[in-house]
Amino acid sequence: MKNKNVRARVAADGTRGFFERAREHARRLDRGLELAPEVTVSFENPADMMRVLSSQRIRLLRAARQKPSPVSDLALRLQRDARAVSRDVDLLEHFGLLRTRYESNPGHGRRRIVEPRAASYQLVAAI
Repeated sequence: MKNKNVRARVAADGTRGFFERAREHARRLDRGLELAPEVTVSFENPADMMRVLSSQRIRLLRAARQKPSPVSDLALRLQRDARAVSRDVDLLEHFGLLRTRYESNPGHGRRRIVEPRAASYQLVAAI
């Protein structure tokens, strides 16, 4: 899936929000309308969302959106330790907000390239 037109939505609206979105999608499909490509990550409460989306991880999402890059390049741009960036990439990939792929790095084996899953990210919290 290309990420050019995909939107990522991170929500902390719990099961109520999840089922409301599902009903709205079903209504659109019943009317024969297309659904816009979207990745949705839901959290039960805003505190859980904020633990996953720390300020450093949001900076990482922004940097990955600018240009797919190796973890080491992202660490340099963000002025962070490469191991910490790699752990954050693992976590954000687990939640479906980033994706990685490996490419050949002549003379050095392979390197891990970090790419965004979406062209834009929307954060929603209901308190």
